[in-house]
This record gives sequence, structure tokens and C-alpha cells, in this order.
Amino acid sequence: MTAVEGAVDARALRAHVQALAGDIGERNVFRPRALAAAAGYIEAAWRGQGYEVTPQVYEAHGVRSANLEVTRPGNAQREGILLLGAHYDSIMGGPGANDNGSGVAALLELSRLFAGVAPAMSVRFVAFVNEEPPFYMSGDQGSMVYARAARAHGDDIRLMVALETIGCYRDAPGSQRYPPLFRLFYPDRGNFLAFVSDFRSRGLMRHVAAAFRARSDFPLEHVATFSLVPGVSWSDHRSFWVNGYRAFMVTDTAFYRYRYYHTAEDTPDKLSYAGLARATEGLYRAFAAVAKDGLGEAAREGPRRPRIRGSGN
Repeated sequence: MTAVEGAVDARALRAHVQALAGDIGERNVFRPRALAAAAGYIEAAWRGQGYEVTPQVYEAHGVRSANLEVTRPGNAQREGILLLGAHYDSIMGGPGANDNGSGVAALLELSRLFAGVAPAMSVRFVAFVNEEPPFYMSGDQGSMVYARAARAHGDDIRLMVALETIGCYRDAPGSQRYPPLFRLFYPDRGNFLAFVSDFRSRGLMRHVAAAFRARSDFPLEHVATFSLVPGVSWSDHRSFWVNGYRAFMVTDTAFYRYRYYHTAEDTPDKLSYAGLARATEGLYRAFAAVAKDGLGEAAREGPRRPRIRGSGN
């Protein structure tokens, strides 16, 4: 199979979201059996796709927690890594269908399609634990544990992409909200996928955006802005920024569009699976092209020294 022959399975996306948010439901350290069940589901899916799963195990609030990793090795730039990640825990009190069952579902579909691709650079897929409060922005956030270890090991992660809350799409006028001033520049219909980065990651974000638009007609918007804007740093990409790596978030804009964000009503029936499938298809084609061609010289500079402030260190 070549990089453009894959097709995202909308039924598989729905099944993954149902398994995580419907059958398992709320999953976090306060419901450790459910958290372990979600990890087991992801591990089984990856093993079924032919991958060897590497867990990164640690304790948070006395509960065994695990980031899960699989890799499609590169054949020409093996040391260079494109890392695609999504967190699999959910908020306390919520089943987390969109946040972040949708991101995990897309991650599993992307890894399935990449199993048939021979990329030039390595593509690493990581399911992160403990993204939600009380762990966000702490040393026990799964992606912070992972990014710190990657930095210490010298992993050449040239770009990290966080798949975060990507399952809501609406065509109705006024269905999209923004922070102040952003509405002057972006559409008022919540029918698009968004790429969100800091200024340092802007070039690579635009590179992937160009690859997406060349291969998909699904609406896409992107922005590089200050991390203090509400929502801009609210996912696992922030952990990689803190540790000196370039990263951006892929999202449906979460609470700016999705009324059930962080509520008990974030259930599988609320998602737009046709939109999620088209968005995931575009991401696959873009990432496959990037993994085949590489990210250019800008990505070879390596990570900066990590920022200590707010890193949870």
C-alpha cells in the first residue's frame, strides 16, 4: 500500500469512541480499573495492527499509570521522529467521548494506515495518560513525564502533534466562538479543523497545513499565537514546548464550539463521525507526505534547552 491508498474507516472511529467513552466511560486515576481498561484496549488495538507496544509506567496519586508507544521506523531518516499523540484519560465526572476519545480514535486509525507505509522518517504514536486535572501542567502529567524522558534520552523529535478533541463539526452560522479579536479573522461556522501552535513551531505547523490542504478539501484553519490565550496550550503539546521541542495541537477548538466539553454529556452520540473521518483522512494524507519527504532543515536544529518555569520539574 502506498501513502495515498489508505482510507479511514468511519465505523472504526465510532467503535473506538464507543469502547472508550461508552463501554468503559469515565477513566482516570480516581477510577483506576477504567483507566487500566482503556490502556488495555489501546494496547490490544495496536498489537492487532502488528505493532510492539512499549509502555512507560509510573505512579500518579499512588495509581499505576502508563503512556503507551508504538513506532513505524523510518527507512532513510530513522533517527528523526514525527510524534503523533493523544491522551486517553477523561475528566472527572465525564466519559470523554470528544475529549479525548475522538483523538485516540484518530490516533488508532492513523497508526493502522501507517502500518502499510514505508516512511523516510520514523513515525511514533503515543497514547498519553493523565492529561486532565489535577495533573495538567504538573510533573505527573503523562506527556510531561514522556517529554522529559525523551529530552534526557536525546530523542530527535522533530515535530510533535497533539490530537485533542477533534470530533465536533457544525455548519450552522454562529456555531463557532473565539477568544477576543479572533472572530475578526476566522469563520463563524464550526465546520473546520484547527491547527494551533506557538510562534517557534509556526513554520512546521504551516508546512503540515500546506500538505493537508494539497490532499484534502476538508476545511482547515491555523494560527500561531501566544500560549496565554485560553485554550492554546491546553493539551499535551505544551509539555513538548516546555522541553524544547516544536509541537502543535490539532483540534475542533473544544469549548469554543463543543457545548458538552468537560461535562457528563460528552457522550459518543454527540460526535460528528462523518466529519471526524474526513478530518482524519486529511491528517493521514498530510502526515504520510511529511513522513515521506521529511520536515526540512528547520526541523534539524534539535530541541532547545527546556524551560524550567511551569514545567513541573
